[in-house]
Amino acid sequence: MRKGIVVSPGVAVGTAYCVHEIFVRRDGAPLHASQVLDEVARYERARDATAADLRALYQKVTSQVGEAEAAIFRSHETILHDPAFTSKIRGWIVDQRQTAPQALHRLLDEYTALFARTKDEYLRERLTDVRDVIVRLSGHLSEALRPESKAIAGPLILVAGELLPSQVITLGEREVAGIVTQSGGGTSHAAILARSRGIPAVSGVRGVLRQIKNGDLVVVDGREGHVIVNPSPEVASAYRKLQREFFDLKDALAENRDQPAVSADGESIELLANINGLADASAARAMGASGVGLFRTEYLFLTHPDVPDEEEQLEAYRSVIRASPNGRVTIRTLDLGGDKTIPYLGHSREANPFLGWRSIRLSFEHPEFFSTQIRAVLRAAAPERGVAKDVRLLFPMITTLEEMRKVRGMVRRALRRLQQEGKKHAAVPIGLMLEVPAAAVCIESLLEVVDFVSIGSNDLVQYLMAADRDNPKVNHLCQPLSPPVLRVLDGVIKTCHRLKKPVTLCGEMAGNPRAFALLYGMGLRSFSMSPALIPTIKELTRHLTSRQTREVFEEVLQLKTSGQIIRYTADQIARLAPQLAVWDTA
Repeated sequence: MRKGIVVSPGVAVGTAYCVHEIFVRRDGAPLHASQVLDEVARYERARDATAADLRALYQKVTSQVGEAEAAIFRSHETILHDPAFTSKIRGWIVDQRQTAPQALHRLLDEYTALFARTKDEYLRERLTDVRDVIVRLSGHLSEALRPESKAIAGPLILVAGELLPSQVITLGEREVAGIVTQSGGGTSHAAILARSRGIPAVSGVRGVLRQIKNGDLVVVDGREGHVIVNPSPEVASAYRKLQREFFDLKDALAENRDQPAVSADGESIELLANINGLADASAARAMGASGVGLFRTEYLFLTHPDVPDEEEQLEAYRSVIRASPNGRVTIRTLDLGGDKTIPYLGHSREANPFLGWRSIRLSFEHPEFFSTQIRAVLRAAAPERGVAKDVRLLFPMITTLEEMRKVRGMVRRALRRLQQEGKKHAAVPIGLMLEVPAAAVCIESLLEVVDFVSIGSNDLVQYLMAADRDNPKVNHLCQPLSPPVLRVLDGVIKTCHRLKKPVTLCGEMAGNPRAFALLYGMGLRSFSMSPALIPTIKELTRHLTSRQTREVFEEVLQLKTSGQIIRYTADQIARLAPQLAVWDTA
């Protein structure tokens, strides 16, 4: 048994499928002599296709972002055609009869060891470029390797170092029962996307790729954060029984999708969905959400083969709006940087990436690129067939009043240009995502220039506690049920209500039963969460009243430690809604 971080509730039992950065078994059988020339030709076709990709990317990024940002793809093409790079791959295929993907994997290992020995920071950063080229090459060689995953029978437990957004978004191709990752925390890509699909997941299990191999039987316990490899028949049987109980409860809760979210004392509550794309928008409707409270547009860019232009963005946003419940969508502009990067924006390494050049700061650095997204959103908000849409525009990581004023100026200019060009568009409410403690402290002045507030509790907690939420050594400090976090949230919510500005919390706290009860006690009535969690929270609301949750919150304010709050709120959830205690995680 290994212990990790609980990131998505539930229990799953399945067959391990280990996802490496390059999808290949290093110990595969050697090629037959008659296959060698064909394998060299296959590699050269993949190299030519990769070169074509890089040239197309250079042209597109140059036209949409700038030549300086596109230069990264020129350097990648240089690496691709480097004589030493090519001769090593060909040599291993011809002399040692390795497949092209095996040779690429070997080359990556060799470069990783080489760069690890150098103290030159510039050279160490070049490993990222080499890795990008090798992964892109591997992608063109991967079609013949996919049957390896399909040969594994039954539901899969995906085991990875860290899942990329593009990998998680395509999980629908296989029956994925659970996810285990070596790195990442409760708010990593894998965690957020797993929760949106209701897949049990555990992160931060160190060395798991060395301890689990393809075909192993694995248990993922998303209640306790346990991962069990090759359990005894008795243990496997016990967890399969738990898995059935989770499925039965989930099915029962899903039946409330068409019922309103109303508290025990008759107060209406707004339950919205956090989504990453079209599939999640459909899931939000299926789970009974009243709208989309957070559309994370960066996943459109992270999973796009190059860079989406204005027309591609327009179509993507329109599709999501049409699929979303009640046509209501809050669209957040690009939140890139930190742990989410694309080669042509923010690719260079920073000492403290979460405190650096990211999110709205990155957008300001590329105003034309940023304006393209704003224009696409304003055009997507235009009425269709005489029917108005409920679209809102949200800007992330706002720190100062000056930033918010700058954003509003850019929106005004985009509206004027669209009017001059005669393109259909609509003005939309403008909001700020409250994630930075400085914005929380000065929330009253910021409310003068915004139409609504969305609290991004994931980042707010890590910035408030000065702890990287995805660092296993300090992520225990990123506890939303802590006195400082709850006091800051209480102050922000009270200020928004006093100044009559709509406020929604759209971090992972919204879908946590303990945190939800406390937020409800603060007076919050609008929540946005992973679609799969909406039925559970809707059921929870039926057991709560304003008075009892206020009393619970006032009691919590007297507690001095996170541990005390966690234990107390666990007891309260078990008392108020005992049938939901199985979904409750700290």
